[in-house]
Amino acid sequence: MGMTQAAKEILWLRTLLQEIRAFKHIPPISTLNADNQGAIALARNPEYHARTKHIDIQYHFIRNLVTTDKVQLSFCPSTDMVADIMSKAVPRATHDKHSHEIGPRGARGYGHLREGAC
Repeated sequence: MGMTQAAKEILWLRTLLQEIRAFKHIPPISTLNADNQGAIALARNPEYHARTKHIDIQYHFIRNLVTTDKVQLSFCPSTDMVADIMSKAVPRATHDKHSHEIGPRGARGYGHLREGAC
């Protein structure tokens, strides 16, 4: 379900870039990183599986994008998922590492009244 939502965002951004004529600056296929090998295998293999009959039709959207080469799926281990610090509890060392990779700026001077400010 998460890959489907991310793929929908990719399509929306690609449409936006086409409308502002920036499409020539991006590759024709987008890569979506995922840390669930089972979900990647299910999206890549369009055959029916007995274990997947409970999955609703709307969640097979990603499968269509993969078969039409609009989105490419790539495995990324959970230890390398930088966005995990936004969605789950991670150990302090991992949080510090990924925070550094994202590159947030310090909050110094933001949201605080300084001398002479109105």
